[in-house]
Amino acid sequence: MIDRIKEYLKEVEAFNSTEIQEIEAFRVSYAGKKGILNGLFAAFRDVPAEEKKAYGQELNALKEAVSIKIAQLQKEAKSGSGKKQIKDPTRTAFPIESGNRHPLAVVKNRIIDIFTQIGFSISEGPEIEDDWHNFTALNLPAHHPARDMQDTFFIQTDPDVLLRTHTSSVQVRHMENNQPPIRTISPGRVFRNEAISSRAHCIFHQIEGLYIAKDVSFADLKQTLMYFTEALFGNSKIRLRPSYFPFTEPSAEVDIYWGLETETDYRITKGTGWLEIMGCGMVDPNVLENCGIDPEEYSGFAFGMGIERIAMLLYQVSDIRLFFENDIRFLKQFKATL
Repeated sequence: MIDRIKEYLKEVEAFNSTEIQEIEAFRVSYAGKKGILNGLFAAFRDVPAEEKKAYGQELNALKEAVSIKIAQLQKEAKSGSGKKQIKDPTRTAFPIESGNRHPLAVVKNRIIDIFTQIGFSISEGPEIEDDWHNFTALNLPAHHPARDMQDTFFIQTDPDVLLRTHTSSVQVRHMENNQPPIRTISPGRVFRNEAISSRAHCIFHQIEGLYIAKDVSFADLKQTLMYFTEALFGNSKIRLRPSYFPFTEPSAEVDIYWGLETETDYRITKGTGWLEIMGCGMVDPNVLENCGIDPEEYSGFAFGMGIERIAMLLYQVSDIRLFFENDIRFLKQFKATL
């Protein structure tokens, strides 16, 4: 029986683990109510008298070894000193949730990718503009009634300085500093003094496109828009409705056929199946002349769309204010988008 105790002692000395469950199982196996130690102590009465002293000494040594081993392993497991070393010791010990792009940034980047693939460059300009670049150069001289179409934030200290109402001002600056052929898009934030509601905001984002070259026609504009709608919406079925913009002539509103498959389709298209997505037209010769480009030699087209409106269509968002409230519950829905 003494040999049996010595075998148990070797097992105890050899046992090692960092798992709390395994350490507890070891403790129960040896020191539990029905464990090995209690069984060996119960067998003490059956040991021959001449072996009792040696048996008792070995049994006490086993008991002490079990107690020391359990205390040591529990301490290591609790302190974490027995945990496996990770490859990157600088890595944080707690999980960090990955970030994600804002849905407006996702849509803007998708639109930019579509147009850059067909040769459009990106141009940017200041958000605080002067009257010339925001209005006058775009065929909107002082007191022009069309200025009322854009409720403007003016800087009180200077009546000729304002927050830009469209990114067309960027196109004016680009035409002033570049000669045709010009093929550029101008994404950016714009400001209009409008009441905030579920469908309108005083701050929003636009992407406007401009193409100036020799012999540019309305057919070129239509083909470009069909390419864009096919790439973004998977549908190139569009219609052009006559409209009015001071800086283009002729001008048109662009509708895409959304369909009437669901109740939501009926609601957002008002039962027609068509959705307005942007405005467009041929650049007015006066605008070209104001920017130092000869309208007798060059022609071009322009188009513009609101990023919020496109995002609301793509993601079926019913309230534009959600894009500006930074509600993490809303933004987390777009974690899977690139």
